[in-house]
Amino acid sequence: MSIKINGGSTNFASTFTASPTAERTITIPDASFTMAGSGISTTYSAPQSGAITTDNDGSFDLSVTNNFKCTPTEIFTLTFTNHTAGQSGYVILDNSGGYAVSAAATTKLGAATLATISTAGVYLLSYLDDGTNAYVTASGALA
Repeated sequence: MSIKINGGSTNFASTFTASPTAERTITIPDASFTMAGSGISTTYSAPQSGAITTDNDGSFDLSVTNNFKCTPTEIFTLTFTNHTAGQSGYVILDNSGGYAVSAAATTKLGAATLATISTAGVYLLSYLDDGTNAYVTASGALA
């Protein structure tokens, strides 16, 4: 990053300290520039703010966002599509109806977890995708 202080230009590796009385101009890259992390190659296909998308059929398209809310109205298969390696997020599962939940072949979670989330309640599911499979954990029923 280049920071212009008192008419000069200085490159900083990570952090800098400036006098609070010094005149300074900080130029941030324009909108075409992607800032992620130092030395990290990053590809974003959806907003990183974590918007919550409502999808009540139990099939979550990972190209849309990383966080979902699901209130099923019937038995469903927990499915993640458009797998993206390294993507992670959450699903708020409001299974107040106690509908049976099964898992797609590419959705990896234990039988005990499936039994838990098939019981009436509200659950927080977390997932991490490796590009082929979504690995899922679940909370207990939340009040």
